[in-house]
Amino acid sequence: MDRALLEAQLAELPIAQYEFFDTDELEFSQRIRMVCELECPRYGKTWACPPGVGSVEECKARCLSYPRGLLISSLTEVSDLADIEACLATRGPHEALTHQVMDLLKAQGLEVYGLSTESCALCENCSYPHGPCRHKDKMLPCVESHGIIVTALAEQYGVVYDYGGNIVTWFSLLLYR
Repeated sequence: MDRALLEAQLAELPIAQYEFFDTDELEFSQRIRMVCELECPRYGKTWACPPGVGSVEECKARCLSYPRGLLISSLTEVSDLADIEACLATRGPHEALTHQVMDLLKAQGLEVYGLSTESCALCENCSYPHGPCRHKDKMLPCVESHGIIVTALAEQYGVVYDYGGNIVTWFSLLLYR
């Protein structure tokens, strides 16, 4: 990988912060997955969410099969952080950014596994669980669906995620080999 070229390209994008890391630094927890099950209305309705993504153990094995990763964050302002629907409605630009960065990594000949903020909204009606994902090459499972404690990684690298006010920080992990 030509890291200098990649970093020059990343500097042109609306990324708040980014950090390269080794995937063995990721922390996984079944507790994070419980939040999906108990609080997310998309649980069990899409290939990007549990249980469609597999168990936490399966997700961990998949993630660790990629030795390196790139954490990216972007920011958006909302009128009220307590309005979850309004916050979630701001994910689109971050998802587009994540795909841009994935394309930059792939252009360097890397195989990339992306995790982002989606519970996947590519199809009006997901084929889960009756058929395979129609857009496996475009779908980005949610970081939390894999049981990853993304804030632990952010803290380890000094990536700010609490800007106060009504600022939402979106994270993506792009794992590569």
